Amino acid sequence: MKAAVLYEPGGPEKFRLEERPVPVPGAHQVLVKIKAFGLNRSELMTRKGLSPGVEFPRVLGIECVGEVENDPSGEFRQGQKVAAFMGGMGRDFDGSYAEYAVLPKSLLSPFQSNLSWQELGALPEMFQTVFGSLHLALKIQPNRSLLIRGGTSSIGMLAAQLAKKSGLTVIATTRNSGKADLLYGNGVDHVLIDDGDIAAALRVILPGGADYVLELVGTATLKDSLKCAAPGGIVCMTGMLSEQWSISDFAPMDYIPATVQLTVYDSGQIRVDNQSFQQFINDVEAGGIRLNISRIFTLDEIIAAHHLMDSNAAGGKIVVLN
Repeated sequence: MKAAVLYEPGGPEKFRLEERPVPVPGAHQVLVKIKAFGLNRSELMTRKGLSPGVEFPRVLGIECVGEVENDPSGEFRQGQKVAAFMGGMGRDFDGSYAEYAVLPKSLLSPFQSNLSWQELGALPEMFQTVFGSLHLALKIQPNRSLLIRGGTSSIGMLAAQLAKKSGLTVIATTRNSGKADLLYGNGVDHVLIDDGDIAAALRVILPGGADYVLELVGTATLKDSLKCAAPGGIVCMTGMLSEQWSISDFAPMDYIPATVQLTVYDSGQIRVDNQSFQQFINDVEAGGIRLNISRIFTLDEIIAAHHLMDSNAAGGKIVVLN
């Protein structure tokens, strides 16, 4: 099988396309024929050597969709469509940047769909992250307000759609004023141009602050996002577009405004149930949700795909199709 292997951290050129034997599943494992996968910022960080504990050589990739090729236990039938994400994929063991992968059975989510593989490839981690952030971490309710920090990311774009579908007023940020129309076209109510200090501008729109804040930029803007929250509001840090893991000299009493709640969502720790994932697929098929896919690449083009992710110019999900 073909695989994109990273032997040492660095730039996109560090990927080596090579032929490897198709792996054999062991106990509690399933061999999956990978049809498509989406790229994620966490893979960029792993490629750069910023993910603790990752040993090289490694096949990256924290998510995929495909078909069951071999389940020794017989639980999954051959040809069953499945999605997989997180749980150590592409970090603790080889992930989806290949034509086949041996994956723990516990990571598989079976589904049914008539969507194309390139559409399905955009879904698993994006859906899990957005649904988990909005419903499990922020616990959104209708007729309230949501600020999305990092609104033009694929997570931000989908979060805006699901939040509007749930009856919220949505404010989204972008650093590029030229992308404001993209956000308005995605259904947001207000756009803020993000210079790193938007709390005052946010309170022109919402004098009392936002009920919910979805922080996708990360630690670089988290303190300002906390200032954007209303008293009793919730801030969920989900993304790290700024590629910074930690905050120096973190003093909670100074950092977090009184009564504002700070939480995180990590799909590696808490997974959304299969029924919700299937319902999401059904909603996409019915046209109720628009997928924001930027570009489709092949595995042979993994270097070019990572260059696009590095550039922050994608404006949507990058998908690789086998």
